[in-house]
Amino acid sequence: MKRLTLAAMVMLAACAKDPDRDAAEEAKNNGVPSTPASDLPGHGSLAQDNTTKEGPRLLPAEVYIQAYLDIFGGLSPLAAELASRGKEGSALFDTWRDYLASLGMPDYEKDISRVTQTNAMMLATFERVGIALCDRAAERELDTTPRPALATRTVFGFEPTAAAPTEAEFAERFDVMHRTFIGYPAKLAETPRTARFFELYKSVVAKHTEKGAPASGLTPANAGWAAVCYGLVRHPEFHTY
Repeated sequence: MKRLTLAAMVMLAACAKDPDRDAAEEAKNNGVPSTPASDLPGHGSLAQDNTTKEGPRLLPAEVYIQAYLDIFGGLSPLAAELASRGKEGSALFDTWRDYLASLGMPDYEKDISRVTQTNAMMLATFERVGIALCDRAAERELDTTPRPALATRTVFGFEPTAAAPTEAEFAERFDVMHRTFIGYPAKLAETPRTARFFELYKSVVAKHTEKGAPASGLTPANAGWAAVCYGLVRHPEFHTY
């Protein structure tokens, strides 16, 4: 086993977390009195689980398909096929039959069993489905006049800003989408997720407004929100557990 250098040991010590200190800091920030875990009866010594853990795993394909259908408006599978064709009739997503095998589902007519290992083809297919539905949700919920009622929107459950959103305005709207796809407030993410998605939004809008940009079925702002949807529907926290 390689010995740790002094610099490495100092770095590990600096990064180590103290549960009691973290709890005290959180309580201080929230204005709520806190009791260190070590002061609670039976918690004088907290065991640490050092066992080897399995890597992130996917749920069965049916779970993701149902999640897509629910998030994007409670559609039936056939309705999702039709909705994926959009205004221009383009088939970002063809038919479920074309993708069942690559999604890892069994095909008993051809004696093909269920795929038990995650693979690149499976992830790429899920991404294709998600991107198609994001585009169609943007068309349906943001790009129509008048827009659907706020209560009926399933992906973009907010009113877009009249001008380019400020960072605070973007954060408020992004949080709505983050809770839909990831299931918790964006501010609790381990990374500066809101800031990164804001940069993504701005870069997509800039590319759609620059001279010579190819024609798009979405306005630059709505294309930016569609790209945010791409990032969330493809996020590892949405797919794995």
